[in-house]
This record gives sequence, structure tokens and C-alpha cells, in this order.
Amino acid sequence: MSAPSLDLAPARGLLPRASSKGTMGVLTAILEARTGQQLAANREWRVETVLKPVLRDLGLETLDALATAAQHSTAIGDRVADALLNQESSFFRDAAVFEMVADAVDSLRATKLNRRPRVWSAGCSFGQEPLSLAMLFAERGADQHDLPPEIIASDVSEAALARARSGRYSQFEIQRGLPIRRMVRWFDGDGVDWVAKTELVRRINYRRLNLVTDPPPVGRFDVILCRNVLLYLTIELRRQILDRLATVLRPGGVLVLGAGETVIGQTEAFRPSARYRGLYEPAVREG
Repeated sequence: MSAPSLDLAPARGLLPRASSKGTMGVLTAILEARTGQQLAANREWRVETVLKPVLRDLGLETLDALATAAQHSTAIGDRVADALLNQESSFFRDAAVFEMVADAVDSLRATKLNRRPRVWSAGCSFGQEPLSLAMLFAERGADQHDLPPEIIASDVSEAALARARSGRYSQFEIQRGLPIRRMVRWFDGDGVDWVAKTELVRRINYRRLNLVTDPPPVGRFDVILCRNVLLYLTIELRRQILDRLATVLRPGGVLVLGAGETVIGQTEAFRPSARYRGLYEPAVREG
């Protein structure tokens, strides 16, 4: 028999725990249904923490009540899924990767490319990754060309995209990966926050996109970054997404995955890049 729900006063700083595995199952099933992501057992501790603000905003006292409400309201279900997504991000995360991406774009320009290089940041979270790209391209002089790189950034979470479009970050977030010289060049202080300069944010085209259910953006790309997204998906969904990404990556283009991710054993559509260590390129298809 399940233990009763705990009605805990928020003032005491305690969390309203799920009263049963059934409740936890409902909440994590909502995440998987909307995003394809699975919540591993060793990450279930996050559920109660990240959903506390949702409970407060909705005036609910327990996760049991939230699970019931989410099953009857699409909007509440979306909020639950948004909160449960792992939106961990920082500026210039794995800095060497960004340098390789910039090198790849510079290499394209060296071929006298008569079009804009296209870069897609898939699963962009709060926008640190595409903003890092925009800063680096500008610092390398890419914007001095007639056709500066086009940056498309997508995420399944509309809430995350709203934050990305605002370009607003806390002092803690701004210090993660940004040296002072970049911070003062590309951001303005606003109270306790820092806001990306308009000229930087407008270099990025943000859009909502579910990698599991939606087609990729129209056109083909020279670089696709899809970092730390596949980790939380089933092997079959990983294969489907990788195969889909391969259809929109130009010959000679590169795919960037997270440090703990690989295409090996997942798909035949990619192979390790011969030019850039740790990146991938489209496989040559026979026939």
C-alpha cells in the first residue's frame, strides 16, 4: 500500500514527495512522450527539486496532484516536461570543440565559398552554445565577409527558447566559460543580470523543434552540433535522429556530439572525421 502524500509547508524548505512509484512513472512518462527522453533511475532525485517551482506557480501541494493535473491539461504537461529536461549548459563548453567548428568554417571560406556557411545548434538549451559560436565567428572576422555564417538554434522547450531569445543570464551563468574580456565586450550589465548585446542575439535564428518528431530545418548545413542530447534517448531513437541529421549535413560537413556520445554502433550514416578529432563526417555510401 502506498504511503500517504506529504503535505509539507514550503516555508520549511521541504519538498512535496511523490507518494508512489505510480506518480513518478506518470511524470517521467510525460517527459518521454513529449521529448523522447528517458529519465534514468539515478536521476529521479531531480524530479522533486525541479518540479517544486511548478507546484508553487500552480498552487498545488503534492506531486500526486501535479501528475493528475498534467494528465488532464496539455499546458501543464508541457510545463512538467520543460522542467524535467536537463538544460545544463555553459558558454564555450569544451572550448576546443568551438575552435574546431570555427576552423571548419574558416576552411570553407578558404575555398571561396559563394554562399553563407550554415551552422545548426540542435538542443541549444538557454542559448549559451549558439551565442558562443556567434562570438567566436565575430572575433575571427567572419562578419567582415559579405556572407557571414548563418546560425540556426533549436530546442524542444519553448521556455528554454524564450530565455535564449532574451539573452539574459545571471552572474553565475555568465561566469561559466566566459572570460572578463568577452563578458564586457558582448554583454551589458542590468542589475544583477547580464544581457547579450542585441547585435549578438540577432545573429541567431531560434526556433522550436523536437528532434524526435519534427523534420530538420530546411536546407543543408556545414556544421551540426547535437551535444548531450542523445544520451537520454533509446538506441532506436538515437539511430533515427542520426540518420535524419545525415540527410541535412553537406558532404564535407561535420557533426559535433557530446564528449560521452558516439556514432559507433548507432548508425552507418557517419564516420569519425579525418580532419577534426572527435567530430564526425558523413559516411561515403556505396553505389
